[in-house]
Amino acid sequence: MTRREWVGVAAAAAASAQATAPPAAVVQRNDTAVERYLRTQVTDKQSRWYGGVPDQYALYPAGACSGLINAAAAGLVCPESRYRDSPDAFTSLRLAADYLKRSQSADGNINLESTNFNSPPDTGFVVWNVAEAASIARRAGNQTIERALQPFLLAAGRGMAKGGVHTPNHRWVVSSALAQINALWPDPAYTRRIEQWLAEGIDIDEDGQYTERSTTVYNTVCDRALVLMSTKLDRPELLDPVRRNLDSMLYLLHPGYEVVTEISRRQDLNQRGNMGRYWYPLAMLARRDANGQYETIARHFEAEYANLATMLDNPELLAPGPQPEAVPEDYRRLFRSLDLVRVRRGPVSASVLLTGTSRFFTLRRGTAVIEAVRFASAFFGKGQFIPSRWKQEGNAHVLRQDLEAPYYQPLAQRVAPGTWGQTRHERAVSEVCRLSQSATVLESKGGFQLKLRSEGTDGVPVAVEIGFREGGTLSGCEAISDGCWLLRGSEGTYRLGSDTIRFGPGSAVHKYVQVRGAEPKLPGMSVYLTGYTPFEHTLDFRFG
Repeated sequence: MTRREWVGVAAAAAASAQATAPPAAVVQRNDTAVERYLRTQVTDKQSRWYGGVPDQYALYPAGACSGLINAAAAGLVCPESRYRDSPDAFTSLRLAADYLKRSQSADGNINLESTNFNSPPDTGFVVWNVAEAASIARRAGNQTIERALQPFLLAAGRGMAKGGVHTPNHRWVVSSALAQINALWPDPAYTRRIEQWLAEGIDIDEDGQYTERSTTVYNTVCDRALVLMSTKLDRPELLDPVRRNLDSMLYLLHPGYEVVTEISRRQDLNQRGNMGRYWYPLAMLARRDANGQYETIARHFEAEYANLATMLDNPELLAPGPQPEAVPEDYRRLFRSLDLVRVRRGPVSASVLLTGTSRFFTLRRGTAVIEAVRFASAFFGKGQFIPSRWKQEGNAHVLRQDLEAPYYQPLAQRVAPGTWGQTRHERAVSEVCRLSQSATVLESKGGFQLKLRSEGTDGVPVAVEIGFREGGTLSGCEAISDGCWLLRGSEGTYRLGSDTIRFGPGSAVHKYVQVRGAEPKLPGMSVYLTGYTPFEHTLDFRFG
């Protein structure tokens, strides 16, 4: 056992010994959830959905039932809950457990009606809730709850022990769900399957991100799964990738713990989200490692995101955490695997996306947010600037893209209808047009500076877009259409609350802002600068 592992075990033991009652806010939120489930669960015995819980689409997913089971079990065994030993809560739990069992396929899997059917990984997500409920029931000596949940869980374990997955994180979801069931009713088939998946290695890169780089969704899934496996299988080494991910996330935070999502390869790409879903791994490792930075974020989100059943299944979470420590707020950091530069200066947060995306620069000062800066040239319908390479020059990062567009000569043969694309590479080319585009990003005194360039073929219209988050006010700009402004003068200003971003100088040579081949306008408020190639413009961003 390493020193770090020993410290973790000792800290967990000490925390368990000091365990107290769960926070009142967490108990109250769970009670509110139970009340809602009791109100919405289908109790008509003639209904196809008897025991089920509808979602917002009037579907009756297994996941909703698993949430009911998790909340009801926590209420039933928690002394501070108003549902302690409640006959109504137990009846609801039993009906939901029966519904889940009826929902299982012959393989033991459930459907995710919105997209996946006979799905082992979606079964794993459901097992997370149900197995946790069974575990806290066993801790409390409530065999009635445990027996009600056992048939579903054993059938699910049979399915996951042989079933497949769709995506990288599913491996850890299935493995952790099997680990939960194995902790209740051990079976070598479960651990064999877990070892098969673990033999592939944990998919975390040198920058602490999992394959999907999903900073608000699947990072949290992987972290939760690995903490579960570590806990249920007594495998402390499985916490190492979780630490690496959480350490990485410390440098992917905006003010208020909003998360950088521009690197995601999944559905949370460029979506807003916070660190709330990381509460469980943060709180667990804060205690295991006496990590005050993790504790700071975990405490911030505890009232909204802490789960009562999870606390009851991990008594160390009921004990006081370590002394909170400040989270990094003053740095410039290069993530080489992600092609990302992050800069924090207190309330100022900036990201430079070095390759692969049109949204190459984002910036915020407190609540005033520039969601992205982009530019495009009307170059044969493919002039959206998406850098393909970069280099560092001093403190500046230079992003580059090269484009060319030829015209094609005739072939000395007949060309059948529909085969133009296939023959194009065989044709001689002429009148080849070329365009070189670049963006140089530099942190300057009191702000940031962008040098934008597009040159090669002359006379090509260029449009620069600065996309601001909705809700603020613009000044110094000329409205040209709904949600679109031009910056003609020396400076524009965007204000939201007490935060201000100043930007300029402007350039308004034309009004062709949505050039052909450009990506659709960004959501929110877009300010444009325009020109023609050869185009070279320096944009300064200042605050206050």
